[in-house]
Amino acid sequence: MEEKPKIRQISTRKFKRSTLLEDCISLSLSLWDEKETGEGRAFRIYRALKQRRFLLLLDDVWEEIDFEKTGVPRPDRENKCKIMFTTRSLALCSNIGAECKLRVEFLEKQHAWELFCGKVGRRDLLESPLIRRHAENIVTKCGGLPLALITLGGAMAHRETEEEWIHANEVLNRFPAEMKGMDYVFALLKFSYDNLESDLLRTCFLYCALFSENHSIEIEQLVEYWVGEGFLISSHGVNTIYQGYFLVGDLKAACLLETGDEKTQVKMHNVVRSFALWMASEQGTYKELILVEPSMGLTEAPKTERWRHTLVISLLDNRLQMLPENPICPNLTTLLLQQNSSLKKIPANFFMYMPVLRVLDLSFTSITEIPLSIKYLVELYHLALSGTKISVLPQELRNLRMLKHLDLQRTQFLQTIPRDAICWLSKLEVLNLYYSYAGWELQSYGEDEEEELGFADLEHLENLTTLGITVLSLESLKTLYEFDVLHKCIQHLHVEECNGLPHFDLSSLSNHGGNIRRLSIKSCNDLEYLITPTDVDWLPSLEVLTVHSLHKLSRVWGNSVSQESLRNIRCINISHCHKLKNVSWAQQLPKLETIDLFDCRELEELISDHESPSIEDLVLFPGLKTLSIRDLPELSSILPSRFSFQKLETLVIINCPKVKKLPFQERVQPNLPVVYCDEKWWDALEKDQPITELCCSPRFVPN
Repeated sequence: MEEKPKIRQISTRKFKRSTLLEDCISLSLSLWDEKETGEGRAFRIYRALKQRRFLLLLDDVWEEIDFEKTGVPRPDRENKCKIMFTTRSLALCSNIGAECKLRVEFLEKQHAWELFCGKVGRRDLLESPLIRRHAENIVTKCGGLPLALITLGGAMAHRETEEEWIHANEVLNRFPAEMKGMDYVFALLKFSYDNLESDLLRTCFLYCALFSENHSIEIEQLVEYWVGEGFLISSHGVNTIYQGYFLVGDLKAACLLETGDEKTQVKMHNVVRSFALWMASEQGTYKELILVEPSMGLTEAPKTERWRHTLVISLLDNRLQMLPENPICPNLTTLLLQQNSSLKKIPANFFMYMPVLRVLDLSFTSITEIPLSIKYLVELYHLALSGTKISVLPQELRNLRMLKHLDLQRTQFLQTIPRDAICWLSKLEVLNLYYSYAGWELQSYGEDEEEELGFADLEHLENLTTLGITVLSLESLKTLYEFDVLHKCIQHLHVEECNGLPHFDLSSLSNHGGNIRRLSIKSCNDLEYLITPTDVDWLPSLEVLTVHSLHKLSRVWGNSVSQESLRNIRCINISHCHKLKNVSWAQQLPKLETIDLFDCRELEELISDHESPSIEDLVLFPGLKTLSIRDLPELSSILPSRFSFQKLETLVIINCPKVKKLPFQERVQPNLPVVYCDEKWWDALEKDQPITELCCSPRFVPN
């Protein structure tokens, strides 16, 4: 490489023709010949660069570059050359063949503040108590994005009064595109948006803006919304859920979505979300098309006039207590009202004038009944009522002939489902009654529409693919075993109060439990252990196992369970199981991320020493991130001393008086977890020297 290399700025986004990169390189190497053809120029570039070491820097690359066609030799160990480029497309890195990919992270809070202060240029102003909190809100809005920090810092450089800073915050909350300089930020983001491969991707991207700032949403839930909206349609055997995951991957690769708080979640950056809302309103031209005000602390719903022309309304996670009496919404397709815990009643005629509504989410509100005007939602595809306090499903639900998704999980007050309310829903694909209605023993086979819903009725829903079921008696469980057709649909199973059942033989499910993803067993007073077949791939889809108040349970599995069978378990919750000694069976589960153990009075250790591997370098709990152990009076050992956790991020340890050592003392870990514990217990710990030097600072929890 030359001592004083020639540097020429090349912006690949400004390419007007395929040879511009060659032209720029030719100029920088003094090889330019206007009469020369592309092939000839490429050959001369190749010959010139082959004789030297070079570093080629390309900024903001959007299209795949054929370096050989351009005449740039491929870097290798022999020529010791380098090509470095920046891009907002992860897929492009793979297409070009990048050997090393480095993600540029957002700025941390302190660095973001310093950059913003530098652009404002008035530290004395920002130190004023009247101004600082408003300035900090703006910095938070920027989410560590340097471009936004620089733009808004410059825009606020000459603003000296508190009123001006308050106004700036209000504009950023309501209409960020109107803030000075944000048009430039949005123009850059629009280039990413325009470069998405399809209108479907662009539509799915815009939909993500309906949720709260910095809000992580389960990918599966997001995809279910997309299906309900009609974005994803099953055809030629293509699974719409898998298709949705594929689209999420595309949006993450384009840096328009990012991984959420959990691997199964995604979230949208604040600035990207503001851009998406701007695009959804036709670049701010038709603001009345969308009403998106989640997590704003609203106690009253927006005025009825604002509902009239909207296509989409998102008022989730507020404090709404009342809704308009009978809003007229001829164009409304989406209404998200979930997580308004103060909302106890929906007006009787509320749904009367919403003829094209497709998605309705009332989850985790405090409503106790569904108004009969629900019958007017004849185009509804997706209805979510999980976590509500409803006790009866109205028969009028039968009018929703287009309904495909009905979510009633965790509706523990639901006592009555008329068979007529469900039997007419011939297009229903998803029915989730996990921790919900369990009146199966009341079923009969008559024609009276007032009769309760039974297993036989579900068997006749020909399009049903996903079923969540709750059974509250041994008789109901035995009845469920008889309906083989339903077994392949069951993904969520809650079993409670099945007394007289010493061994729960899961092999009674005809398809080997192949689709069960959540299994919960509670208050079965005679249950000693679960049984699974040893000769089949059992419970391969199980993700969450919850065991609660099984007072005779001495071990979870009565036989040896292969790790391969339980390969997808992510979360284990065990509580009030007082005969249980350990959870050794879980030590090698590859995807296990969370263990929560609570009030198991005889549990002595996580892993029995004689059941732990003899190979010392074998990693136990290879993927575990969160371990919560509470009220375990006999627990003396978390792990055998020769082992330690490798990926643990959070340890909660409360009321475990016999635990004297942390489970990562013997080997120094690169990243120690956050420990939530009692201060007296922490002070009494036997701490090895490395842990006192490196120690994670504990967060003390009141006893």
